[in-house]
Amino acid sequence: MPNPKRRHSQQRSAKRRTHYKAFAETLSTDSVTGEAHLRHRAHWVENKLFYKGKVVLEKQAAAK
Repeated sequence: MPNPKRRHSQQRSAKRRTHYKAFAETLSTDSVTGEAHLRHRAHWVENKLFYKGKVVLEKQAAAK
């Protein structure tokens, strides 16, 4: 397995790392509830799980 003969400089590593950028997650608004949520993700609103504007799952209240 090939290995480098000499050590890479700090400048060389820094040049490679310049392409790593932080970006803000894209938010969407649900057409039914009006809640902001991450795109292509299900989200909870009032014990209901919504995905693409439809209820996918309802959380049952705990029996006491």
